[in-house]
Amino acid sequence: MKATPTNTSLLKKVVALIVSFGPGIFAIGYTIGTGSVTSMIVAGSKFNMELLWVLLLSCLFSGILMFAYGNYALISGETALYGFKKHLKFGKALAILVIIGITFGQWNSLMGILGISSNIIFEILALNFEGLHSYEYLSVLIIAITIIVTFYLLMLVGKYTFFEKILIIFVTLMGFSFLLSLFFVQPLPIDVVKGLIPSIPEVPGGKMLVAAFVGTTMAAATFLSRPLFVKGKGWTIKNLDQQKKDAITAAILIFIISATIMAVASGALFYQDKEVTHVLDMANTLEPVAGKWAVTIFFFGALSAGLSSIFPCLLIAPLLVADYQSGTIDTNSRQFRIITAVACLVALIGPAFGANPIEIQILSQVFNVFVLPIVILGIILMLSNKKVMKDYKTNVSVYIGMFAALFFSLVISYNGIIALLDYF
Repeated sequence: MKATPTNTSLLKKVVALIVSFGPGIFAIGYTIGTGSVTSMIVAGSKFNMELLWVLLLSCLFSGILMFAYGNYALISGETALYGFKKHLKFGKALAILVIIGITFGQWNSLMGILGISSNIIFEILALNFEGLHSYEYLSVLIIAITIIVTFYLLMLVGKYTFFEKILIIFVTLMGFSFLLSLFFVQPLPIDVVKGLIPSIPEVPGGKMLVAAFVGTTMAAATFLSRPLFVKGKGWTIKNLDQQKKDAITAAILIFIISATIMAVASGALFYQDKEVTHVLDMANTLEPVAGKWAVTIFFFGALSAGLSSIFPCLLIAPLLVADYQSGTIDTNSRQFRIITAVACLVALIGPAFGANPIEIQILSQVFNVFVLPIVILGIILMLSNKKVMKDYKTNVSVYIGMFAALFFSLVISYNGIIALLDYF
């Protein structure tokens, strides 16, 4: 049976829409990885929809900051860290501090991402080969090595458009998987409304999860890397409007997908008084409510989230170093290969020591919040510089949004310090 012209035309429009969604796809890749999935699942299972307000604010501020960094790149023709070093009084020290802070946070995240992804694949294999449970540690480690080596080899042959296409596939699969899961289990509507009222759960781990939420949803790496991806897309000052739409769309999709994950965990686990502490808990606690088919879909979404984050996390350190040096990145350079190889080795630390990947992941997201105030302050100073921004004037509402984001990040950073002191 042949497709009708109308159906073909609609399909082409959908494909064109997905492909046109450029740098924003990297924002989703950075933001919604296993770190985000883990935080949302643990929060939903433990606190219902109580932290939805944190997610909403984080996504709102993320959209504003993506827009601000993207506009800065298109108008000045420069990338973020290179601009900091060139135009700010203490810009060089600021840029180096940002590189260290973000690399530390993202490489820690990479450990958790690889650990969770490897455990998910192991659990899927163990369902069909029960004997594997006797060799769990070795199996997980071999899977982790296979994944990271595969991604490293792909990194060596890839260009911007290649990475973009891979991420589009994973992010699309992830989004549809979690939305399908929501059809099986949902939270009560009144709990969703209550979740929009600001409050921090006064229980052990409440402050930690709030910080982890912001660390994963309002990720500094997302904003700093945006100028490089905007340039990689080939956009110029003529694409200001397209850049704005891309930032808004990315922020909205991040909120929808993240809120969906939280809602699924809330509907399936919270009302049954079940919590998630290990990777297998994500499936075992969902199965009685939603059935094996829903569990498979959910696991597939979680795996897609993990794989969609590995590329951006491996890219972040060489991106930031290249940004600092000249504002351009060469994926064929010796520097690129060495830095990404080190990142791959760091990623294997968690699986090699058999650490609990869920615990690693949440802790790593908390560390991500501490560099956030510096990154926000940096773009405020850059957009205020008339020499850099030429005749372009940033809207007052954007400034209000950035200062609100700065205040929010300082509060969350303080909250994160308290959470870590309580944890250790």
